Amino acid sequence: MVVRQALGRGLQLGRALLLRFTAKPGAAYGWGRPERPGPAAGWGRGERPGPAAGPGTEPGKLGLGLPSRYRFFRQSVAGLAERLQRQFVVRARGGAGPCGRAVFLAFGLGLGLIEEKQAEGRRAASACEEIQAIFTQKNKLLPDPLDTRRWQGFRLEEYLIGQSIGKGCSAAVYEATMPVLPRGLEEAERLGQLLPGKGPEILPRGEEEAPAPPPRAPAFPLAIKMMWNISAGSSSEAIFSTMSQELVPASPVALAGEYGAISHRRPKGGHRQLAPHPNIIRVFRAFTSTVPLLPGALVDYPDVLPPRLHPEGLGHGRTLFLVMKNYPCTLRQYLRGNTPSPRLAAVMILQLLEGVHHLVQQGVAHRDLKSDNILVELDADGCPWLVITDFGCCLADERVGLQLPFTSWYVDRGGNGCLMAPEVSTACPGPRAVIDYSKADTWAVGALAYEIFGLPNPFYGQGRAHLESRSYQEAQLPALPERVPWDVRCLVRSLLQREAYKRPSARVAANVLHLSLWGEHTLAPKNLKLDKMISWLLQQSAATLLANRLTEKNCVETKMKMLFLANLEYEALSQAALLLDSWRAAPRQLL
Repeated sequence: MVVRQALGRGLQLGRALLLRFTAKPGAAYGWGRPERPGPAAGWGRGERPGPAAGPGTEPGKLGLGLPSRYRFFRQSVAGLAERLQRQFVVRARGGAGPCGRAVFLAFGLGLGLIEEKQAEGRRAASACEEIQAIFTQKNKLLPDPLDTRRWQGFRLEEYLIGQSIGKGCSAAVYEATMPVLPRGLEEAERLGQLLPGKGPEILPRGEEEAPAPPPRAPAFPLAIKMMWNISAGSSSEAIFSTMSQELVPASPVALAGEYGAISHRRPKGGHRQLAPHPNIIRVFRAFTSTVPLLPGALVDYPDVLPPRLHPEGLGHGRTLFLVMKNYPCTLRQYLRGNTPSPRLAAVMILQLLEGVHHLVQQGVAHRDLKSDNILVELDADGCPWLVITDFGCCLADERVGLQLPFTSWYVDRGGNGCLMAPEVSTACPGPRAVIDYSKADTWAVGALAYEIFGLPNPFYGQGRAHLESRSYQEAQLPALPERVPWDVRCLVRSLLQREAYKRPSARVAANVLHLSLWGEHTLAPKNLKLDKMISWLLQQSAATLLANRLTEKNCVETKMKMLFLANLEYEALSQAALLLDSWRAAPRQLL
């Protein structure tokens, strides 16, 4: 992008200079036409330029034979630089003044430098593509632990259901297991099912640091989410149709049972299916079944039970069940007892940005990001691993993508109104109104950053501390603590800019954190060169591959580096580096 901007400015300057020094050619250059403005005089105002120079045009006649507007931009920069340098030689031999010779030489050499810069950019982009191809293969997720021929898992009777984990506005979640664990699930337990612990960078609020408990596998490695069915009816087809948003993060195996038979009868153009991502929940099984009387049901949600279980219940007798991995706690629960260090908090925000980037790439907007909808488990070092869950409010329509037509107030704009991005909360319906959700979840991550850094979320506050996304001003955003690195403070503020076009994308924001966390010493401000960046990327690639082989498979930092390299794009990385340079050059008192 920077190269294109420089090229555009150089061409504009070149046109002006060529117009100035070729408008009145003299006889010494062999131009015998009457004096009149050159063809470049009309560029940019709609006039038709003169005939372009053909392949056989002499170098000395470049002034009369300048290409037309579009051919000028299409021809090679290197070729144009070479022509201008030849023109300098012709003018020097013809006795042109020093000013004219200097202009042609400077412009020709300038275009040559731009061409060299473009060549460097192409080499850098090629290197990024090669690294991305390697880590895309290395970054494949483990197979579904429930994918086994010995066990189907599409019937509620195949599970042992334990105590309630939690409930929301549309479902209740219970811990679950099976009498006999499939081999894949036993392996998943052995590799990474850890209970909450206190790692070296986690400081309990108001307490001294305590030793971490030894990791052990939970007795209930699965979680079953039972949807509350009030309006979907009791047929499986109607239930799947009404609650299809919950199936967006479902694995292919999950949709191969009952839903697979129903989906063949449904017309195409429904909800998208997310590709796997380590920071997105996976639904292992999806099926309908008769609503059972589970522990705590008569106390926690009696009104949504069917009348056969509770006389005053309004629910239907059949509903949707989703089987997922059981995570120890939500982000809200984790933050109640732990204060992550600034570096650890930055790694947590990075994970959310990686997950949001994956959603945007797949054409999905979550629209209900909050700390209750983010699950947490800890790796062997006590570093939290974050997973985005609860897609009941998501936008995943294959027909509209992330551009939702907002024709009336009856159109669903999403969940949590407090963390609704300004472009969503201020939208007004109309015949041609459209809400762009491409950066809405990114804005929500910026708001959640306050909670992760140990501060109250300003959009949940009360009184003077309360901000509304509809009306807040960026100057009203509370400052993050001084212990938070400057780059991260600038990034959070940029994520919360009111105008969506001013916000960095989730990919660029994630790259900023990657560079800030792991490239600080190598990529010093005002000293960022392409060859240095490529050298750093190669070093990161080699170190990450080695760490992935030697360390635990569930090491969070290694996983994040592998995700970064698997999503490596030269342009997005360059934008991130430019943002870092601009923030580091800005006065510190601005925040």
